[in-house]
Amino acid sequence: MKTALLFLLVCCTLGNASLAFSSEQVELRFSWWGGKSRNVATLEALKAFEVRYPSIKVKAEYTGWDGYSSRVTTQLNSGTEADVIQTNWNWLTLLSRTGDGFYDLNKVSKEVGLEHYSPESLTTTTVNGKVNAMPISSNVMLFYYNAHTWEKAGVPFPTTWDELRAAGQQFKEKLGDNYFPLVLSEQDALMLVRSYMYQKYQKEMIDVESKTFAWSHEELVEGLTFYKSLMDAHVAPNMKQIASFGKGINYEMKPWINGEWGGVYNWNALYTAEAGNLILPDKLVMGPYPMLPGAKDAGQFRKTALMYSISRHTKHPKEAALLLNFLLNEKEGVVPVGLERGAPLSQTGEKALRDAGIWQDNDPVIQGLAQSAKLPNASATLPQLEDGQFVTLFDNAREAIDYGKKTVDQAATEFEQQVNRILKRIMR
Repeated sequence: MKTALLFLLVCCTLGNASLAFSSEQVELRFSWWGGKSRNVATLEALKAFEVRYPSIKVKAEYTGWDGYSSRVTTQLNSGTEADVIQTNWNWLTLLSRTGDGFYDLNKVSKEVGLEHYSPESLTTTTVNGKVNAMPISSNVMLFYYNAHTWEKAGVPFPTTWDELRAAGQQFKEKLGDNYFPLVLSEQDALMLVRSYMYQKYQKEMIDVESKTFAWSHEELVEGLTFYKSLMDAHVAPNMKQIASFGKGINYEMKPWINGEWGGVYNWNALYTAEAGNLILPDKLVMGPYPMLPGAKDAGQFRKTALMYSISRHTKHPKEAALLLNFLLNEKEGVVPVGLERGAPLSQTGEKALRDAGIWQDNDPVIQGLAQSAKLPNASATLPQLEDGQFVTLFDNAREAIDYGKKTVDQAATEFEQQVNRILKRIMR
């Protein structure tokens, strides 16, 4: 009898510790996007998870960013998505308007570890009272510079937009035509123009109530003219110049690796991937955030960086929740990934990285959040500004200007002819 009771006690203890809901083998599909360093780190964490939970196997499905969102959208529409999905914050407005697009994590609140998050952070991923995702980290648009390249150019990091513009010519004169202070991807250019214009007018690009583009024709022309002035001043390679290096991620292209593209305006959560592709003595460091004289607001875009969602079609919601809890809240899952997805919003995740010496206040990822907190930032975070259709429309205007196909005024007019129709569709 004592032996039997002891056996039951051990089984119950192990069951509570691992929350193994089934003795049968379970396979979970887990999809995410990322660069090489993120992928390697995530695979290491998954190995540790399978050691902890030997009855759960994880099939990793990872790609680069290009095409990921369209693939996931197709899978969601056909019910073939992975059990656990890395998602983007703005997708909630597109894929889960009523909160039913993903599994409600309130149903597995204990297993997934909701208690490790502040109510404020969970609010950003909650739709109609349903927690659609676990927020991984916070994200802000920042300026990061290759310190070695800027030192060779003999130019201090700019604190104003005029200084940024002047740096372009200095780079060209000192280092040659192939060197630029910045490189801008599609969304980066949009966010940069939006920041400049918000500093000047404190006016959002989109009127959420009327679901229309809020800038006047004159304001749009001014924003695009500002963009063109940066290209003309050799601040960043234009779209035609970037296209000559083929299709791909900017920080994986040869001019970035060689230090010819001297900086980025991008998310702080991408810092690790961007810095990891540089060759010593090149080093990526955070720069000041350029401001217009007298500006009352930085117009900096801030949001929940990345999320993990569970498929509403999953047959294994509790096991999927265990995986998320392990990756976000447990040391063995958090430490291998480090800051690859930004600074964790999980309180236990942050502690694990601090204890491991990975979370340091002078780390550029962490510095970015601190810098943003000190800036005046009252502008709204509008998910529509990240919508692929909206970004593509702005890109079309840039491309027309960069290739010399249209004047700024003509590109603005064409943008206006389509933008409200797109906004009505994505905001319905």
